[in-house]
Amino acid sequence: MNEKRAVVAAFGIGVAAIVGYLVARFIAAFTIAIFLYYSSRGFYHRLSRVRIGDRIGLPPQLRALTTISLLVVPFVLLLSYTVVLLVVEIGAFVQTYPVLESVPDSVAWFEGLDELPSLTLDGIIAAYQAGQLDAIIAFAVDNAAFATSLVSGLLLNVFIIAVVTYYLLIEGSTFRAWLLRFDDDDIVREFFEAADAELEAVLFGNLLNVIVISLIGAIVFMGYNAVAPAAVAVPYPVLSGALTGVASLIPVIGMKVVYVPLTIAAAVPVILDGQPALLVYLAGFLLLAIVVVDTIPDIVLRPYLSGDTTHVGLLMLAYIFGPVVLGFYGLFFAPMVLVIALTFADTALPRLLGADPV
Repeated sequence: MNEKRAVVAAFGIGVAAIVGYLVARFIAAFTIAIFLYYSSRGFYHRLSRVRIGDRIGLPPQLRALTTISLLVVPFVLLLSYTVVLLVVEIGAFVQTYPVLESVPDSVAWFEGLDELPSLTLDGIIAAYQAGQLDAIIAFAVDNAAFATSLVSGLLLNVFIIAVVTYYLLIEGSTFRAWLLRFDDDDIVREFFEAADAELEAVLFGNLLNVIVISLIGAIVFMGYNAVAPAAVAVPYPVLSGALTGVASLIPVIGMKVVYVPLTIAAAVPVILDGQPALLVYLAGFLLLAIVVVDTIPDIVLRPYLSGDTTHVGLLMLAYIFGPVVLGFYGLFFAPMVLVIALTFADTALPRLLGADPV
């Protein structure tokens, strides 16, 4: 009997190692899929209460497709476009205030991209005719193999994200029930319930709060620049909006650490040039930032988008060090690891060491 158990255990370890290797190869896609799952799970469950004729609730497959179509796809497209805008503004910032002696060859082609075309067919055609896409086309021609690998890898990762998110929405409860089969004195149940709730609070909460505030800030700052004179325009509005979203993690001061210095920096040249009348625009910008970017999201979003037990300082460190150590997906992966570790230390570890449950 022991020999059979050893063989079965060895086989299971081998299968787990293979699965772990495959997941590790696409860890970024799986991480983003888990984030999208927790971000859209609430909407998916609410669709089960939709009444269609005499039937209450949509089938799970249709609910998952509806959730991905209405929430995930538009959110990813908007976020992707914002990221590209952010890259362009960072390039402009680096050219204006050089922080590198030379631009790496791998990203030198961005120097020829001064602004993005509008997201329409006519806008893309006009940009091509005006030569705005020459830098991208030249890079693609000179690096055809790299470009092909990049596009195919991107499509593969997008496919994995879509499939994993879809099946997590449909089979998430089944997977949870399977995990609870290994329960021992309710330790596993307590840990997974606490970790699941806190992951949803942190991933759907704090990180989504950062992203939403970044988008709101970028839109408000760009809208302000559209009506304000150039002398009092906000420099790099998308970059400033992204920094505002990140600053929302800072306790007490929060977003003020971004938009207040922006206002002061824009006001000083106006005062020195003897144009105090333009300060009215900056007063309007400060009012917009306080009300639309800071106060309203904090009142409306914060009660719903906040973690319950995860320490804000540790979470901020996870957001900082995650991308530095792991790359882009570390922004999602590091908070997950932090939440799981803290939840395990708070729920399962004391009971495994013999402490009385609180």
